[in-house]
Amino acid sequence: MAGLGLGFGIIVSALTTRYRDLRFLVAFGVQLLMYATPVIYPLSAIPDRYRILIGANPMAPVIESFRFAYLGTGTVSMGHLFYSFGFMALLLFVGLLLFTRVERTFMDTV
Repeated sequence: MAGLGLGFGIIVSALTTRYRDLRFLVAFGVQLLMYATPVIYPLSAIPDRYRILIGANPMAPVIESFRFAYLGTGTVSMGHLFYSFGFMALLLFVGLLLFTRVERTFMDTV
């Protein structure tokens, strides 16, 4: 979870220096993704046709794993956890590349 937050944070901080209104879009997107992550409801409560959309959210397997660890309910799939880890690694890599590229012009745009 920390890696996803760090990756998104690096990307948003790098892009916000140039695109100031991005912070409003990020605030809206975070609220939207909160409902797309199965925190309150279990993944099994979602119909099968929508389950693949929720499964595309990289936080869904992490939340389901916590639910299984603490409550004993939920599903744990190693494939989904590997997807989440791979997405996190890719996001961190892209964030670091973008940040190092934009870092040179921070003082010019801020």
